[in-house]
Amino acid sequence: MVEIELDGQKVEVVEGSMVIHAAEKANVYIPHFCYHKKLSIAASCRMCLVDVEKAPKPMPACATPVTQGMVVRTKTEKAIKAQQSVMEFLLINHPLDCPICDQGGECQLQDLAVGYGGSSSRYSEEKRVVQAKDIGPLISTEEMTRCIHCTRCVRFGAEIGGDMELGMINRGEHSEITTIKGDSVDSELSGNMIDICPVGALTSKPFRYSARTWELSRRKSISPHDSTGANLIVQVKNHKVMRVVPLENEAVNECWIADRDRFSYEALNGPDRLTRPMLKQGGQWQEVDWQTALEYVANGIKSVREKHGADAVGALVSPHSTLEELFLASRLIRGLGSDSIDYRLRHAEFTPFEGVRWLGTSIASLSTLQSVLVFGSNLRKDHPLFAQRIRQAARHGCAVHAVNSVAYDWAMPVTTSVVVPASGWMRMLAQIAAAVAEVKAIKLPQDIAETVGEPARAIAASLLAGERKAILLGNGAAHHAQASSILALVQWIATHTGATFGYLSEAANTVGAQFVGAQPLGKGFNAAEMLAGKVKAALLLNTEPTLDSVAGVRATLDLSAVDMVVTLSPFKTNLEFSDVLLPIAPFTETAGTFVNAEGRVQSFHAVVKPLGETRPAWKVLRVLGNLLEIPDMEWETAQDVLSTVLGQENLQNSHLPVHSLHNETSVPIHAQAHECAEPVVAAIYQLDSLVRRSPALQKTVDAHVLSQGAAA
Repeated sequence: MVEIELDGQKVEVVEGSMVIHAAEKANVYIPHFCYHKKLSIAASCRMCLVDVEKAPKPMPACATPVTQGMVVRTKTEKAIKAQQSVMEFLLINHPLDCPICDQGGECQLQDLAVGYGGSSSRYSEEKRVVQAKDIGPLISTEEMTRCIHCTRCVRFGAEIGGDMELGMINRGEHSEITTIKGDSVDSELSGNMIDICPVGALTSKPFRYSARTWELSRRKSISPHDSTGANLIVQVKNHKVMRVVPLENEAVNECWIADRDRFSYEALNGPDRLTRPMLKQGGQWQEVDWQTALEYVANGIKSVREKHGADAVGALVSPHSTLEELFLASRLIRGLGSDSIDYRLRHAEFTPFEGVRWLGTSIASLSTLQSVLVFGSNLRKDHPLFAQRIRQAARHGCAVHAVNSVAYDWAMPVTTSVVVPASGWMRMLAQIAAAVAEVKAIKLPQDIAETVGEPARAIAASLLAGERKAILLGNGAAHHAQASSILALVQWIATHTGATFGYLSEAANTVGAQFVGAQPLGKGFNAAEMLAGKVKAALLLNTEPTLDSVAGVRATLDLSAVDMVVTLSPFKTNLEFSDVLLPIAPFTETAGTFVNAEGRVQSFHAVVKPLGETRPAWKVLRVLGNLLEIPDMEWETAQDVLSTVLGQENLQNSHLPVHSLHNETSVPIHAQAHECAEPVVAAIYQLDSLVRRSPALQKTVDAHVLSQGAAA
């Protein structure tokens, strides 16, 4: 540790830190533009000049290393005059258009100009003008003339996004930030450039000129998309979601969010929203009141149960639904005497429940890995924020290995990339296991007899070395026809290499769905069987089978033969085979809880009132349970439901009980490969009903990928 004096107070910081880090620790604000705590040091803006004792001139706080006994002053006349001079210089070419600027009210330059700017400038030359460029549907560069060349966006692309899509060209006054690798910025994290731009040169195209920052209410929420569980600030005006930005949580999403977390809000007020219950009468859809719709559903389910038995009633539920909704759906189905409920619509194998499958480690630990094998995942597109963390680990020497059906560009150095069809994944794992056994001189499981190739040897050696290592199973591995055998063999490899192992998890609440038992626990029909029409009454909770399942378009035909199909959705969907549509609230209009990949329990409240006659799904399911005379369904609030799910003793815990998280399997290892189809995995902007309906996201390059494709 190094001790310095900063504005008269003693501060201890780690050797190698900069003066600005010491200031942060001492809660002393130093004005800056180019510095960002998550990016490398550029020292290009010079706004952070401070007075360092014995230094001949003011020094940049972000690029001046601390030394023992250093004396720094940030409020002296020397420091303030230097900062004022820098501000005057930065404003030479700035258009000074704060009243019409989309970033007005939340602009770093505007704030610091008030504190350090003069009433007039000594420079009177004609201001530089930079032509706007179309860099995609998400980010606007209409006012690049405002740019002060802090290079935050450039460094973000190179260091966090993994691909330097923006760069600086030309020199001196002619310098400008522009695309240098193509015509557009296509990163799945690109929206973060809007947040870190300190001057309003980069703004949000969907949000642009729709509201002023001081008109917006700010409310906390949780992302309903992938299993990161990114923390959000949802900004609201007149009971309408106007913008979504990140809420910093170092343990989960740091200060970043993926583009689908940021821009999916556009779907919330889109033309597809369902605002009143609807019944299909004589092939025509008619709007009805809630009482009529719920009684129709209850009578229909009772009729099916009396005619075909309780097993004929089933539910297909989305792992993007809240913990409370999934619990009540499970309670409803099992209260009827059925066990046919399933969230695994994209799975090809359905094994008995053995425990809640999870990441196997903390999300934060991904940034510190020394070796990682990512198996069956297009990591960058399936889990952008996990990929970002592993990218940081790779920058510090982590060996990243990948086994996939396709060689994907993860925008990070990949030490070993094995491309093999899904039917050969087991054989590849067997080779890695054989290489581990060879090095450790231990006996292989009985069914393994593989010739070891060089890629397998390299992966095995990497997993055997170091202390912090992990095997991460992606969506492709979870949805594989041999998913249980893959897990069993990964378990063996992890046991003998000392690596952690687990699932990256597909959806916001995949872990939560398992925890509440949203899958057959006995002899109920699984998702594939229900999609094939084996039930006579089906509840579809927040899911679109044609897009969310293995069945694809075949689901339309199979579900059309079911006596009664009830869709609970925020959108007008499943019209071809549904008999009833019940409008339920999306995540912004209901209270609920998501459990992310590491088992972190994160609750949120509604940020706007429900649109039209939309109702929270948990309330709809509770009332439906009452109409069906199912006992013990009398909860008054979402919090009451959650206390039942978790138990009063665990209500204040940040994570699920440790004993409930369980990746171990008793399934015997069967390493024999057999022919199988590629696992069904959703593309990045086809993952759920919200991202599918976001106009901006659907205009991106990534959206041109088919909604269902080969395993990542």
